[in-house]
Amino acid sequence: PGGGPAAYGALAGELARWVGAEPLRERLRAAHVRALYGAGRQGDALASLADLRDRLADELGVDPSPDLLRLHAAVLAQDPALTGSGRDRPRPAAQSAAGNVPASLTPLVGRAAAIEDAARRVAAHRLVTLTGPGGVGKTRLGVEVAGHPAASLRDGAWLVELAGLRPADTGPDAVAELIAGVLQVRADAGPNPVARLAAALRTRELLLVLDNCEHLADAVADVAGRLLRAAPAVRILATSQVPLGLAGEVVVAVPPLDPGTDAVELFLTRAAAAAPGRDLDRGTVAEICRRLDGLPLALELAATRIRALGERDLLARLDHRFELLAAGQRGGPERQRTLRAVIDWSWELLTEPERTVLRRLAVPADGCDLAGAEAIAGGDDVAPTAVAGLLTQLVDRSLLTVVPSPAGPRYRPLESVAAYAGERLCAAGELDAVRRRHRDHLLALAAEADAGLRGADQRRWLDVLDAESANLRTVYDDAVRAGAAEPALRLVDALGWYWFLRGRLSEGRRSAAAALAVEGAAPAGLRARVAVWAAGFAVQLGDVPDVAARAHAVLSGFDGDEAGLAWARWFLSLGLAGVGDLSVHVRRVAAALTTFRRLGDRWGTAAALSLHADLSRPLGSADAGLRSAEEAAALFRELGDRWGLLRVTDTLAGRAEIHGDYDRAAALHEEGVRIATELGLATELSSRLAGLGRVALLRGDLATADELHERARVLAARHAHRRGEEFAELGLALSARRQGRLDDAERHLRAWLDWCLDIEGDLGAALILAELGFVAELRGDTEAARALHLDGLAAARSAGDPRAVALALEGLAGVLASTGDGAVAARLLGAAAAARDGSGAPLPPAERGDVDRVTAAAVAVLGRAGFDTEFAAGRALPPKDADALVRPAAATGADSP
Repeated sequence: PGGGPAAYGALAGELARWVGAEPLRERLRAAHVRALYGAGRQGDALASLADLRDRLADELGVDPSPDLLRLHAAVLAQDPALTGSGRDRPRPAAQSAAGNVPASLTPLVGRAAAIEDAARRVAAHRLVTLTGPGGVGKTRLGVEVAGHPAASLRDGAWLVELAGLRPADTGPDAVAELIAGVLQVRADAGPNPVARLAAALRTRELLLVLDNCEHLADAVADVAGRLLRAAPAVRILATSQVPLGLAGEVVVAVPPLDPGTDAVELFLTRAAAAAPGRDLDRGTVAEICRRLDGLPLALELAATRIRALGERDLLARLDHRFELLAAGQRGGPERQRTLRAVIDWSWELLTEPERTVLRRLAVPADGCDLAGAEAIAGGDDVAPTAVAGLLTQLVDRSLLTVVPSPAGPRYRPLESVAAYAGERLCAAGELDAVRRRHRDHLLALAAEADAGLRGADQRRWLDVLDAESANLRTVYDDAVRAGAAEPALRLVDALGWYWFLRGRLSEGRRSAAAALAVEGAAPAGLRARVAVWAAGFAVQLGDVPDVAARAHAVLSGFDGDEAGLAWARWFLSLGLAGVGDLSVHVRRVAAALTTFRRLGDRWGTAAALSLHADLSRPLGSADAGLRSAEEAAALFRELGDRWGLLRVTDTLAGRAEIHGDYDRAAALHEEGVRIATELGLATELSSRLAGLGRVALLRGDLATADELHERARVLAARHAHRRGEEFAELGLALSARRQGRLDDAERHLRAWLDWCLDIEGDLGAALILAELGFVAELRGDTEAARALHLDGLAAARSAGDPRAVALALEGLAGVLASTGDGAVAARLLGAAAAARDGSGAPLPPAERGDVDRVTAAAVAVLGRAGFDTEFAAGRALPPKDADALVRPAAATGADSP
């Protein structure tokens, strides 16, 4: 037809409908191929012929006719006779402004913003390159951009498909000739094709869309650079897996679709066309989209399988994605008909060193940093020093993505690329060797991080291990499955402190238990350390009775290892403090402290001092505890360990609360919240929020107290931190009782009573029983109150905490005062005051509500003088003789009906 490529393009569109209706008619298909070629769409012409060849073979079992074979050869050779253009055919004076960019058959899902952005860039810059991995939709996006009003130019937009050119025998001249053919430039208008094309375009105002440049990047860059210099009104929009590298080039990365939103919409749209009426589960579809990296081509191929498989079976078979998505859509270029073909195309363009690095990077489950890539991919065939440059080249080719993380950039292939590279790795016989390299690298990294987590680089090492978390999990799981005991145990030992800091207690416990269960040779000391980690995590998760019962056995595994035993004593006591005989923990921590000092272990010394300060408070050693806390703080500051400072601020805040200095307590807890937030320590943050909630409670700001305690409770529950959850809910109960919401208070308390009672000597049980006793008293149920306070007193004495003993005595005083026995009530109050004073923790004004209420009731019975006399008598009693005051209360309870 006349009118050049635009007319051919219009004809191709008309014929496409007829071909779709009768795809096996050879003469109709031949006309369609000629029209596509005349429109400058050589790649589509070849694809149409390939589609017919496949259909003839599949459906009729025959080969194409000789005429079609000759047509195929003519298209490949770019025979001028196909369009009637020869040396004697003059170039039209003016081309149609419509260009040859084809109309889209389906809407482009999820790219509206990308189209607008790229169109603005094309309007503002003369060379824009859309880059991205194969199958991401660069061509389709380029076509949409070319048709956008912002990219419109006087002489139209012209699509030049370069995929049909082979890199082995294609230089700038061949690229220029193909462009000239699309634009119908005269074949004899200049000394060489590039100069001829540049001269022809000097006065033209048009947009060239150069599609699929990656295999010809150097040649395309040469031609593009010369055209842009010679033709000031020409703009170029290129699509390529790699940038062209020209000055002034604006590179626009085309990312995969968001797996949770746009990718789902694309999949559902295509699936609805393939299987109308199917109601698909969006959650399953979202997981399919995630597994397929949000790549539009992969999603479209997968959506066609919905009719036969359904979404759940499709998802279950994605581990074999290349076989599953092998039969592609007809009519597209050969290299885009299957998922494997897309990645094959990219693979063939790589150098051998690039292929080596890419296939080895299939091993990390979640990418790696530069050091990891050098350790994994470097070897005899690729120098580690060369890996950085090869990574850059693979990123430029869109085969690796750069993922930012707080620890620095990480390199990760898309999942489909990783699966393909993994096949290549197996074929090369390198899988086991590369896995060993990866494991050894992570073992060394974890050991280095373990030391770094106790110093000034704590934040950085937390970030590093966060980034490597999935890889570490995979390497650990592989070691356990393979029965490799020592590597599994070494990983647990190196990661134990990280899991503790991050509040990943369940993961730590499971991992330690599984590693200990692996049979095989491993140093006894290593097994002993992992056993301590397992016990410590179990305590934090609430399995206290079992650990408390076998603590001695756990500690017996450190024969001859002084440093290991000191650490084990400290770590177990850290979890068991407040459980059982307090003096046992004090002795263990004192022994650990002595060893740490002798060995010159400053971190161990600081940690033991900090715990000693906590344990000293209930024993009445307030001054010694304060000195320990201050020395610990100084050491932790020298070391730069912010977790250690966090621990000490909590201890000092508790002392400020005891002395009624709520401003200082709040300031210290706020500092703790800041540190815990900055370090991302969830369980520590829960404790500090609960601490602030307690200060608000003591100040009488009950609404704020409730809000803080609830935040702390939710955070602790999320990380299965039972102790933290208990502490927060106890705060909610205290507030509810002060507000008169007795049912709510009891509900909070009962939720934890049985758990605490299962732990012999647990301080929490004493506190909960005391609070339940006060609830019962306020309801007027003196018998229940008496029984609860007596149980609380027994629990307090078992825990060895004089403050808890005082609380139980105050509760019993309330029961007696309410029944008219003011004298014994006054003596019990005096004994309680003596216990508090002896511990260095007198009751501050804000916590005197219950004591003042009971005092008023006793004074009403005895008068002020009588009360003072009995109170003084109770205060003068030695602590061990205070039990004599309890017997009347117990006896009264026994005589009651």
